Amino acid sequence: WILDRAPRPPLPPPPPGRRRLVLTSHRRESFGRGLEGICEAIRRLVERLGEALEVVVPVHPNPRVKEALEARLAGLPRVSLIPPLPYPAFVALMGSAYLVLSDSGGVQEEAPSLHKPVVVLRDKTERPEAIAAGCARLVGTEPAAIVDAVLALWHDRAAYRRMAGAANPFGDGRAAERIAGLLCGRAVEPFRPPVESR
Repeated sequence: WILDRAPRPPLPPPPPGRRRLVLTSHRRESFGRGLEGICEAIRRLVERLGEALEVVVPVHPNPRVKEALEARLAGLPRVSLIPPLPYPAFVALMGSAYLVLSDSGGVQEEAPSLHKPVVVLRDKTERPEAIAAGCARLVGTEPAAIVDAVLALWHDRAAYRRMAGAANPFGDGRAAERIAGLLCGRAVEPFRPPVESR
């Protein structure tokens, strides 16, 4: 519903031959060393992938996050630090991405509906369903692990297609329809996650 009504992404689509990576990071456990590792991974990816990569970072307003991201990423070629976005614009931005890197629980649930693989920048997640379903990969904040995960999906089209095509274990967008059906006394087909949660 949001995609059908979303504005255009806040940035124009990448030019031919370039792919967009969207990064969000804001969790307290990433403050300090974690954010430093994430930023170092982005720096290495920009160096490795050159003109083929652009990175868009909606910067969380928390001063510790903002200062860390601006100190380490501002001025890098093809890295855009932008203000936080309204939800519809953020959905449109995710829709324009090739890949999403995030420590956000909500993004782990939403990006699979857009068929965007998620590299989860955390050591643990309260959404293991996404990992089990194959639409997200838990990598932590060490630069080498992040770079390896991104490059694997960048160069291995079959691996990318598997993640992008994995069913979203959090729902199929028909919850309201099912609730209304039950309230009206109709039989409904319940949502069945594609895999069992671990």
